[in-house]
Amino acid sequence: MALAYDRNRVDFATYRPQHFQWSLEGKVATITLNRPERKNPLTFESYAELRDTFRALTYADAVKTVVVTGAGGNFCSGGDVHEIIGPLVRMQEAGDMQGLLDFTRMTGDLVKAMRACPQPIVAAVDGICAGAGAIVAMASDLRLGTPESKVAFLFVRVGLAGADMGACNILPRIIGSGRAAELLYTGRSMDGTEAERWGFYNRLVPGDRVLAEAQAMAAALAAGPTFAHAMTKRCIHQEWSMTIDDAIEAEAQAQAICMQTRDYGRAYRAFVAKERPVFEGN
Repeated sequence: MALAYDRNRVDFATYRPQHFQWSLEGKVATITLNRPERKNPLTFESYAELRDTFRALTYADAVKTVVVTGAGGNFCSGGDVHEIIGPLVRMQEAGDMQGLLDFTRMTGDLVKAMRACPQPIVAAVDGICAGAGAIVAMASDLRLGTPESKVAFLFVRVGLAGADMGACNILPRIIGSGRAAELLYTGRSMDGTEAERWGFYNRLVPGDRVLAEAQAMAAALAAGPTFAHAMTKRCIHQEWSMTIDDAIEAEAQAQAICMQTRDYGRAYRAFVAKERPVFEGN
């Protein structure tokens, strides 16, 4: 299905991507990487389709939160060795620098699209979460993991820098510079307990519950003031490069905009009536 960016034409209720599974329950969309026999690796095509999906979500008013997970007990094993790494080595041997750069920019565009879409993204991580899979989890807003999961930024193991898809920028902000440096220099894996202790995971969940818990978290966010959630996500992202004074001014403007929403009035009236507010995202 070709994606259209006109907000009146994007219909995620009937969306059928070719390279992963998509479902929409209420306001919560679930993306499932679905090549379980290979631990859900990414290909050129799935990278591009994921990028285009997250770009189109900018215009999807009916989708308020997104869950990303993998099928068959694993999250994602990274780039497919045969379908990505092999062709890239052949590009290198042919001296095709432009082809290599086109690929690395395209993969980075997936992270840009995930960070730019207004919906909070919750990653449900079980089993192997390696390479580009670890990046997809990293680029999500929230991460639930299992004790059995293994997270590894493997790029150094294939002779590449840890500087891939924004890892040197985003990962230190999640777990700290020293810990990020250790993972990116060594390519070693973190088990679930260490990943939670270091702050990569928000919490640990049993493997048979991780997707349901992530979807429940996403549903709770979708039931909240979603315009305000989108504003929070934008501020978290854009304030990385701001001074504290600029950030305070940006948040003052953002909050004043949120104060013009109907949800703000709904919350006040519910408080006065001693009721739970019902938010509608406007």
